[in-house]
Amino acid sequence: MTAMGYNFKPKLWSIALTILFGVIFFELGKWQLSRADEKNVQHEQLEKYAMQPAVTLPGNPIKLVDYQYRDVEIRGEYLADETIFLDNRTYQGRAGYHVITPLKISNSSMFVAINRGWVATGNDRSVLPLVTTDRGEVTVFGTVVSPEIRMLELSGSTLSGPVWDNFNLEKYQEITGLKMQPIMVLQKDEIEDGLIRSWHKPDSGASKNIGYAVQWFSLAVTTIIIFIVLNVKRTNSEGK
Repeated sequence: MTAMGYNFKPKLWSIALTILFGVIFFELGKWQLSRADEKNVQHEQLEKYAMQPAVTLPGNPIKLVDYQYRDVEIRGEYLADETIFLDNRTYQGRAGYHVITPLKISNSSMFVAINRGWVATGNDRSVLPLVTTDRGEVTVFGTVVSPEIRMLELSGSTLSGPVWDNFNLEKYQEITGLKMQPIMVLQKDEIEDGLIRSWHKPDSGASKNIGYAVQWFSLAVTTIIIFIVLNVKRTNSEGK
């Protein structure tokens, strides 16, 4: 095709590659937009649950999806001996731990992991902070989240002793022999136990996916522009 002194005759393979990569980039952009929609729906669900009263957590096995982000009340007894400390947690720039203690649900053989809050490390990291744990039956109020808490895993020692880098529910059950509900509860009670409970309320995160979508769509457009530029050539003037 020739027009206005320019010739456009792309090779068949260049057309095929342009179509292939253009479609791939476009579909990836659409997928990121769908992920953004999913996250917005989840965030709306979280906001809805936040306005609802707390529900009682049952002693029979549950599913995370049925309770995630909901406020719950649990009656039971702490098993203080199985407390673990999640390392490398910070609060207002200070290093510390999150304290995780299993709670045996009343009238049940099941336990639930309670993230009781943050405590600062001492000057000697070989000595763990002293944490007071109530004895006897207590009522815990908090928000249900996923039990899988992961940070940078520094070594293979994360599953030995009371200090862990990451919380892995399956490994915790294996080590302790406790039958755990597939959730974690971020405790929100205002009690004097020396722990700080200042939980960050997550946003939807959809803006990040939208940004990725824009990048993929831009790549699709860029692919087409490059294809045109590389295949448009100026025709030789007659009489030369």
